[in-house]
Amino acid sequence: MNWYPWLNQPYRQIIARHQSGQAHHALLVQAIAGMGDDALIWGVSRWLMCLQPEGLKSCGHCHGCQLMQAHTHPDWYRLEAEKGKSSLGIDAVRDVTEKLYHFAQQGGAKIVWLPDAAQLTEAAANALLKTLEEPPANCWFFLSVRESSRLLPTLRSRCMTWHLSPPEEAHSLQWLQKQQPQPEEKLRAALRLSNGAPAAALTLLQPERWQARETLCETLIKALNGDVLQLLPALNSEDVAVRLSWLISLLVDAMKVQQDASQWLSNGDHPDVVTQLAQRMNSSALNSSAQQWMQCREQLLHVAALNRELMLTDRLLAWGRLLAPATVG
Repeated sequence: MNWYPWLNQPYRQIIARHQSGQAHHALLVQAIAGMGDDALIWGVSRWLMCLQPEGLKSCGHCHGCQLMQAHTHPDWYRLEAEKGKSSLGIDAVRDVTEKLYHFAQQGGAKIVWLPDAAQLTEAAANALLKTLEEPPANCWFFLSVRESSRLLPTLRSRCMTWHLSPPEEAHSLQWLQKQQPQPEEKLRAALRLSNGAPAAALTLLQPERWQARETLCETLIKALNGDVLQLLPALNSEDVAVRLSWLISLLVDAMKVQQDASQWLSNGDHPDVVTQLAQRMNSSALNSSAQQWMQCREQLLHVAALNRELMLTDRLLAWGRLLAPATVG
């Protein structure tokens, strides 16, 4: 599991709370994808499971460390939905929480980690809530979530929320340049398209991934001057939500250009595409387009059994009407 430099400070702060006896038994880590919250929680877990920690670090040699390194520690539990499922049910939660009230097999801490707490069904969340209200001794809960609003308010209230914020853009650009030397304009675009998360930006910069985004930009130019359905192959993919996010970011950038805020563009490496959108559509049409594409993305993400190709085709045809000359302001 990769460790990132921006995790050093939150790691030190969390460990310091444990060292001073002020740690909360349930830590809710809110972070966008690509921030390394999984690595942070793993690092803290290793320290907690270490039988003879050396200051801020786990020793790496004791039996607890060896079990953690082998991913076989009997007192460390990972709770997530089964493969192929999107929700985490009450049975899985009850199975783990029941074990927490027994003595730790290694005589130390017990840890439960939920990599995506939003997977909890309401019944599962309520079952977990009961345990959080009266937690067993020396038992620690770590919950990761992208949007804390997707959790029950009662569950959030039993946790200490830790916001894992993206580093300053300048620092992230320096880190990206070391990982994958590229023109700064390209690195900045990848970073802003990833909401400032450096590891997500690095993933986006991988050749095949980046080419998909380049293809979308190039096809959009042609579609604006021809048939919008040319965009269908560039959007119709398993990662359609990500590709729609790229399209939405271009529409938002066009609005920024119209408001003389070009310094804040997410797609600064493709000013030609942004400029064409800004010239072809007025602010009202751009805003409507962005809203409609956002709605389309949400439906494709959360509504089961939708025909993706049919839905994209319908949305593109509707968007084509917005692109008509009458919308030019």
